[in-house]
This record gives sequence, structure tokens and C-alpha cells, in this order.
Amino acid sequence: MNILIISTSPRQSSLTFRFSTFLGKEIQKQFPESHPELIDFAEFDISPFGKGSFPSNPISPFQANLMQKLETADMVFFCSPEYNWTASAETFILLERLSGKTYINFFHNKVFALTGVSSGRGGRQPALDMGRVLSKIISFLGAESVVSPKILEVHELGINLDENGQSAGNPAFENSVSSFVMYSMKMAKRWKFSQSID
Repeated sequence: MNILIISTSPRQSSLTFRFSTFLGKEIQKQFPESHPELIDFAEFDISPFGKGSFPSNPISPFQANLMQKLETADMVFFCSPEYNWTASAETFILLERLSGKTYINFFHNKVFALTGVSSGRGGRQPALDMGRVLSKIISFLGAESVVSPKILEVHELGINLDENGQSAGNPAFENSVSSFVMYSMKMAKRWKFSQSID
């Protein structure tokens, strides 16, 4: 199974990227055969509508890597920071740019799992908003994919993960991430391969 984690914060060394790295390690811990790949929006260079072509001409390394990984992924984790009570602008720019029939393969035969990351007590609204937009695109394109109903709200990340991405040992944090990974992977295996995980 091809697993892709997309960290949608445009900031270098962001808390969202720190969590996305931790998430990848948790996936490998629970499913050693998996090799999740990570894309960092610190290199984001996609123009919004009216401000440039997409893909760029010539296509940038970031865009080429993102499009190749997204097309071949079976399971996609979107991890967004909470900015102004919603997901990052870059998240919505990407989804808006990919919402045409040309890009149906990016939304077909996949499972999407959604995480909102906050330095405080937020995280719910970014995940809900990403889910709403993804569901609308999947429906509009006539694609066949699933947006997992279980979201993950990541609270107080700066307290729960150190600068090296190591857990501070908060059982509530660790258990919530572990449960989210298990549920998401169950969804992916049942949807993609009709397999169950006991």
C-alpha cells in the first residue's frame, strides 16, 4: 500500500511538519511493512487561480513530486495547521487547482484521513473543513474514494512533541495518535483490498 502524508504548513520546520514526521513513524511502528512518504509544503509554489498556470511551465520539482506521489497513493493523510479557525490557505489552493476532470486520478480509489494541528486547543475545524471540500470534489468528479470519518485533533503540539519530534510521554496524546492510525489503516485496507485488521 502506498501511503502519503502531506504537511500543509508553508513554514519551515513547522509544528505540522514535526507532527507529520511523528505520524509517519507511528504508521511504521504499527505496520512495519509500510513506507509512508512525506511531502512538506515549506516548498509550496502553486499559484492560485488568476495568478499563474498550474502546473507551472516548466513544472517545478515540488509540483512534479507532489503530483506523482498523490496519483500513486492509496492512503493520503492531510495534516494542516489551524490558521484563523480553518486549514491553511495552501491546502485550499491545492484542492482548488486539482478539482477539474483532468485530475480525477488524484481523488479516485483512495482513502483520505484528516488531521488538524494546533499549538493550543484547536485542530477540529481544519480537519472538518478539509473533509467537506474533499467530499465535494470526489462527488463532483464522480470519483470513488472515501474520506475517513475519524479525524484527529492535535492539541498543544509544542508540549506533546519536542523539537526532534519525540513524544513527551503524554498518554492521551500517544493513544489518540495510535488509535487514529489504526482506524485509518483499517479503512484503507478494507476499502482498497477488502481486508480486515483484528
